[in-house]
Amino acid sequence: MQTLNWQDAVGMLQAIAKAIITSKPLLTDVDAKIGDGDHGIGMAKGMQKALDKLALLPNDSNVYGVFAAFGKAMLLSMGGASGVIFSSMFLDGAKEQPATEALNAPSFATMMAKGLQSIQARGKASIGDKTMVDALSPAVDAMIAFADDGYATMLRAAEKAAAEGVASTKAMVARFGRAKSLMERAIGFQDAGATSVHIMFAAMADYAESH
Repeated sequence: MQTLNWQDAVGMLQAIAKAIITSKPLLTDVDAKIGDGDHGIGMAKGMQKALDKLALLPNDSNVYGVFAAFGKAMLLSMGGASGVIFSSMFLDGAKEQPATEALNAPSFATMMAKGLQSIQARGKASIGDKTMVDALSPAVDAMIAFADDGYATMLRAAEKAAAEGVASTKAMVARFGRAKSLMERAIGFQDAGATSVHIMFAAMADYAESH
């Protein structure tokens, strides 16, 4: 897959949503160890609403519009910090972009980089804080590094970087959320938000490789 058109954008986002919904028990279990235990529930709810939105979305050929609609559906249905943060990945990344019928890999990487910048501006988290940024930031770096190699290579490299980011959170003391109060007791457990990011990139990579 060299470019991402309207249909591919819908298909990729559907793959992401279904992967998160399927992973609801895993995400709930991961979050229950050091968090409130509701991450999987909230993510699955947001993704189901996003799926519903995609099913009703009229084809106007604007790829950025698909990502914006997906993010907005998450924002309106999830609520709380997770809704704002995860929706920003797509909603803010696509914001104010000119309508286009197809995105090449470098443009998609740029969109995701904008989403990351927005997330960090909103949440103030950096690498090492035991948040979803620990998976998203290296994934975006990999996207930028491999963008010229096409979607499949780029997204698989990003998925691997996200996986390494998830693993790295096990050694961290959390600076945000309920896990922050656990201090050193949170060491040894991975972050639920970072886990969600990895699942999303795995779904994107699988989609790109099969198309």
